[in-house]
Amino acid sequence: METPAAATLAGSFFPSFLFLVCGTLVAAVLGAAHSLGLLYRLTHKVDKASIRHGGESVAAVLKAHGVRFLFTLVGGHISPLLVACEKLGIHVVDTRHEVTAVFAADAVARLTGTVGVAAVTAGPGLTNTVTAVKNAQIAQSPVLLLGGAASILLQNRGALQAIDQMSLFRPLCKFCASVKRVRDIMPTLRAAMAAAQSGTPGPVFVELPIDVLYPYFMVQKEISSTRQPKDIMGRVVSWYLDNYLANLFAGAWEPQCEGPLPLDIPQASPQQVQRCVEILSRAKRPLLVVGSQALLPPTPADKLRAAVEALGVPCFLGGMARGLLGRRHPLHIRQNRSATLKKADVVLLAGIVCDFRLSYGRVLSRSSKIIIVNRNRKEMLINSDMFWKPQEAVQGDVGSFMVKLEEGLRGQTWPSDWAEELRQADQKKEQSFWEKAMMPVAQHLNPVRVLQLVEETLPDNSILVMDGGDFVGTAAYLVRPRGPLCWLDPGAFGTLGVGAGFALGAKLCRPDAEVWCLFGDGAFGYSLIEFDTFVRHKIPVMALIGNDAGWTQISREQVPCLGSNVACGLAYTDYHKAAMGLGAQGLLLSRENEDQVVKVLRDAQQQCRDGHPVVVNILISRTDFRDGSIAM
Repeated sequence: METPAAATLAGSFFPSFLFLVCGTLVAAVLGAAHSLGLLYRLTHKVDKASIRHGGESVAAVLKAHGVRFLFTLVGGHISPLLVACEKLGIHVVDTRHEVTAVFAADAVARLTGTVGVAAVTAGPGLTNTVTAVKNAQIAQSPVLLLGGAASILLQNRGALQAIDQMSLFRPLCKFCASVKRVRDIMPTLRAAMAAAQSGTPGPVFVELPIDVLYPYFMVQKEISSTRQPKDIMGRVVSWYLDNYLANLFAGAWEPQCEGPLPLDIPQASPQQVQRCVEILSRAKRPLLVVGSQALLPPTPADKLRAAVEALGVPCFLGGMARGLLGRRHPLHIRQNRSATLKKADVVLLAGIVCDFRLSYGRVLSRSSKIIIVNRNRKEMLINSDMFWKPQEAVQGDVGSFMVKLEEGLRGQTWPSDWAEELRQADQKKEQSFWEKAMMPVAQHLNPVRVLQLVEETLPDNSILVMDGGDFVGTAAYLVRPRGPLCWLDPGAFGTLGVGAGFALGAKLCRPDAEVWCLFGDGAFGYSLIEFDTFVRHKIPVMALIGNDAGWTQISREQVPCLGSNVACGLAYTDYHKAAMGLGAQGLLLSRENEDQVVKVLRDAQQQCRDGHPVVVNILISRTDFRDGSIAM
């Protein structure tokens, strides 16, 4: 027999249960309506008559961010954005390999302090860029990679060139996004551009499926059937496709903000700056090591240079900081870095980290006080638990920090004998190079002498691009960039093949500069075909190839250690003739005209000034001039 209490409980339970079920159903219906875009389309309509397309939205954002160049290798997936960029006056430059397009965007980013942009087609077009994107990540270059993709509906269904591109680029990029609706193009690109430049700069990737780039009528033609289905399943599928199409284009052409978002750039605190001021003020043998990060915006290069000069501390310059103080500044020390670091009592690492380039920190003396400043805290402290310890680790923008540090130390001087000691050691090493340049070689040309003549011929308005091993490694000791942001090398990743892309980006950014590319003959193999690009786009750059017919940097170690030269041999190939076949100018330097090196270089300069890209094929000796500091 049911008790009154039980009856009361049952009476209250069923309404509550019914309310819960109804609420769940309503929530499920609203969730489904939201995911299908039904709620959004109550207030945002689809303009089915519009012939506009998503490529125009891409171009509008790039234009609003000051993008002047778009590097690409054409593909049907991305054609709309290429055409739209051209209409807005963005210079579309097509290369012969996708990796070159990204290297060119990287160069633009480094030289302008803005985001460099490349666009490539889906699948193999994107996989061809992986090396360049990884190089940009390690070099901390803000590059935006736009990638085409298969239709959203056809992904994971075996469509042409459809792969999981997002998984490929997530480990390489600071920001990855796949655009699902036309209305999302602008906010996604704005977020990507801000992410590329904020914090520690780096590459970002935005995937643009083909159906968000083409106009409504073309996508409709591909998706919708002209016949009305009669069965229930066919009608369901037809409704789903029509709804997908409507959601794809709903609100597509409503006004949106196109301009840049605020950037998040870390800054050193006043307390940190003051502690560093106090450490440096007590130094007797201070030393400054400046890396690429110091040249990042917002501090202009000339302001950073003024701060370093006013600080008065002897310095080594690496990466993009090469040339910061010009060709022959008394504070710039070029040689004997390891020995000098051991002698210094205070070392300021400004935008450089203790990786292999500083022997993981082992070149630093345990008795030295180390100050390190970097935007990236993790990189800043690398190997600090093993070989070195910072006295002060400052996470913040390097250029801004240097300006504030100089202000705090204004009027401070250091013993002059320290700087004089370093300059004398520098001059002694320079003299050893001169002696090597005068040494006779068995055949071909002495590469050290050739590079000394390059140094003497190089104009003040030049930009140096470095791509290679042995020849380029030697050039790093001998050839001096003439000013800040006039030196481009791959960076810590040590990538071969950057030359053509870097030269392309550099010449477009600075059309009045002479772009001199120093190649090893092995590295030049990656770039040769791009002389077709230079000719087609009328981009005059000059390539100097140190041709010793081999991968000599590898061979030099491989043969004595392992007893074989396997895979290291090349030939004294007529690269200058190959370039002529592509429409460029070609010149040869060999033993037969060794007394005309400067004349040939001048001729190459004049050809560039007349608007022609030039390849100078320099046949050099493999003679080993190594002394522990120069790779020959």
